[in-house]
Order: sequence, then C-alpha cells, then structure tokens
Amino acid sequence: MKACSFTKKERLLKHSQFIRKSPARKKAFPHFLVIMKPNSVGITRLGLAVGKSSGGSVQRNRIKRLLREFFRRSKSRLPHSQDIIIVALKGSEPLTYRQVFEELKSLLI
Repeated sequence: MKACSFTKKERLLKHSQFIRKSPARKKAFPHFLVIMKPNSVGITRLGLAVGKSSGGSVQRNRIKRLLREFFRRSKSRLPHSQDIIIVALKGSEPLTYRQVFEELKSLLI
C-alpha cells in the first residue's frame, strides 16, 4: 500500500462501522467534530459525515475532498489502528486546505 494513497480498506463506508460500540474520544474544533475509536483491523481508517447544513452538494463534496486530502497526506502521522470519523459542522464550506490542516493538525502525533 502506497504511503500517499487512500485505498478502500482505509474508508469507513457502512453505517455499522460508524456506530460500532467501542470507547470513543471526541474532540471539537471550530468547524469539525472528530471522533476516534480503536479498531482491530490494524490500520487507520477515515469516515466522513457532511450534512446538508454545510451547504449544497458542491460545497459538501469540496469539504469531503479537503478532508480526504488531509487524511491522505497525514496518515503516517495519525494514531495507528484507529477509526477516525470527522463530522463537518455548519460554516466549514469556505475553508481552504491550509485552514483545514491548521485546524486538524493537533490530531497528528
């Protein structure tokens, strides 16, 4: 697996993966809520939740692209064997990649 890729194994896609009963740590940021849960898979996985309050489909997809890019570039410095769920809050649509990185960089080890 390449270091700068985002493979299907690293994605949380199913509802059951999002609501799995395990102890979770939550961290709130101005534009995002991050939920981190340990997993038994051995890799760090990412799940995104961007609701309609974040704007139209173009804005929601842009937020998801920025968050996936943050994960892709930073996954070697993120905690291992964790499921990371990032919930975009209202007002996150005008952010640039640099602003997303500055806001979420405290997640990095």
